[in-house]
Amino acid sequence: MCRLFAFVSPVTASARGELGAEGMESLLSLARLHGDGWGRAAVRAPGDAPIVTRSAISAAEDPDFDVALATPCRAAVVHLRWATAGLPVNIRNAHPFEADGIAFAHNGTIKPRDTLQGLLSADSVAALQGTTDSEMYFALIRERVAAGEPLPEAAAHVAHTLRELFPLASLNALIIDAEHLVVVHASATSILTEHDLARLAPVAELLPDEHNEDYFALRIRETADGTVMVGSTGVAGPDWEPLPAESVIAIRLDDRRRSTIGISSLLAARS
Repeated sequence: MCRLFAFVSPVTASARGELGAEGMESLLSLARLHGDGWGRAAVRAPGDAPIVTRSAISAAEDPDFDVALATPCRAAVVHLRWATAGLPVNIRNAHPFEADGIAFAHNGTIKPRDTLQGLLSADSVAALQGTTDSEMYFALIRERVAAGEPLPEAAAHVAHTLRELFPLASLNALIIDAEHLVVVHASATSILTEHDLARLAPVAELLPDEHNEDYFALRIRETADGTVMVGSTGVAGPDWEPLPAESVIAIRLDDRRRSTIGISSLLAARS
């Protein structure tokens, strides 16, 4: 379980600047719970591959976190990790994962992992660096991209496949390459487990007020200058707009144009 934030700007900016002082304070308060590492993927200019920085240290304790979020870029994805029970906290399991010019960050748990791994090609299994279901999810998307499918469509088709097999999983993800920020908002039936709620309870009063209203929700905001921001509950402000449920939104990095693919429509087309 994790927290997500991303932005696409018409000019050079930074994650820290787009969040502002209040947003940074909320993000660092969230790191008290989501303290199993952090990561950032930044695109300096449209057409450039994302540059990824990752850490297995809590963002609240790592001075490199502030440096990374202050780095100038045109678009970025930020991830705070709350490790799934049983998965180790180490750099190989930190998000965003990066390969083939694509960076990927996930908020959710896909179980059982053996079933998920069974969907991968032998080459993809051999290339795994860590032990997370999230990295396997990313590998499935890359397989479709390697076969010639555009990134937004690849993400949508993988989400639709996983939704059929794992109906309770949160598939929420932020994916960025040289051309697009892709937002997978697929968590309509997901809930926190009893184990998650037990871990949350001791720090609940330290988190933003809206954090628990809908843990898996993703929201979007467009500012007056055309910057588009996406954030998890607790990162996004209460006045941000909810994203459509069970959908994939692609935001072009060059002009911030958006397109939406409904995962449910793919399911209906297949049935």
